[in-house]
Amino acid sequence: MSVAAEPVVPEFMMAARLHAIGEPMRVDRIAVPEPRPTDVLVEVRACGIVPNLQRVIDNFFGTKTSDNKLYPPLPWIFGLDPAGVVASVGAQVTAVRPGERVYVNPARGCGSCRMCRAGRTLYCPEFSFQGYFARSRAIMLAYPYGGFAQYITAPVTALVRLPDRVSYNEAARLGYLGTVYSAMKKIGVGPGNVLLINGISGTLGLCAALIGLAMGAKRVLGTGRNPALLERVRALAPGRVFVHAMSGDVTAGVAGDPLSAFTAAMTDGIGVDGFIDCLPPGAPPQAMMRAIRTLRRGGKAVNVGAVAGNLPLDAFWMMTNQIGIEGSVWFTPAEGEEIVALADAGFLNLSVFEHRVAPLSGVDDTLAQMRTNTDGGFANYVIEPCRVA
Repeated sequence: MSVAAEPVVPEFMMAARLHAIGEPMRVDRIAVPEPRPTDVLVEVRACGIVPNLQRVIDNFFGTKTSDNKLYPPLPWIFGLDPAGVVASVGAQVTAVRPGERVYVNPARGCGSCRMCRAGRTLYCPEFSFQGYFARSRAIMLAYPYGGFAQYITAPVTALVRLPDRVSYNEAARLGYLGTVYSAMKKIGVGPGNVLLINGISGTLGLCAALIGLAMGAKRVLGTGRNPALLERVRALAPGRVFVHAMSGDVTAGVAGDPLSAFTAAMTDGIGVDGFIDCLPPGAPPQAMMRAIRTLRRGGKAVNVGAVAGNLPLDAFWMMTNQIGIEGSVWFTPAEGEEIVALADAGFLNLSVFEHRVAPLSGVDDTLAQMRTNTDGGFANYVIEPCRVA
């Protein structure tokens, strides 16, 4: 793994900041932060954009009162998936050097609860996202710099070292890759498994397909509504990836359901080993329930998508068939290290992403472009803070 020359840290930097709900972000000149003793300062080379960022700003922050602890103090710097170069380290940091290429995992915990002490930050009651939103105002104020800034501070424990084979733009997709990887580990995806992915051509879904292939799944099945995009996904690994175009509104579990027929044909009638739901906001719970019903006896389902609502679950069916269903959010830095190791070894193919790169001043324009994206998860929208305009 190569190490760049130690960066020269300037006194000031540029950052895209939201000053008021409903207004465009403005590029401001602000001071470069100093890392605390156990933190690092990272020069951001690329930062991925969450497709639903605008929705979160308008519908979540925009409807909250200013005294709500989830509401960020404005002006605020967003940016959830930053990758770059370590610029400087705190006095107590010994194992990381300036010049190292890294991804910064934005998951933050309180550090002192039972879950944090057990190394399970994702289960912390105060779990927060640096550069997105938080359950804890204290954590939010401790790490107020998101990836839409030229420099950010972060705990040294949040870093994922990047091998030379993984570019900064590819690393900016680690949030989605990590989300599905952690979910698949929970349900035991591995060699010989047949995996079903709801929404396989979307941002999360395509990452799930790539991770499923990298983890050795025998077959990766996927649903979607765009035949052209589904064909592009299938072409990633003909003979291992099989897709099914959804249409109509068929009630889950009824005889003749095309999805059940599709999965039965792919599994000799046994059912799929694992199911991961990657459907976007607005998808009906029935769509998720249809896929759950395709599980084999002892099969496992996990939700990482945005389906909202109650599932019509049959507890007796779940018990007698030993069906497991759970939710999963984000991933740990250790899991991030495993993902980039898969990429470095050639098992995980990140070359399929089509990078749509914009300067720091292009955040709002990029968010608008994402709403009309016709390339699904293949499009990888990235901000490069080093380019201001």
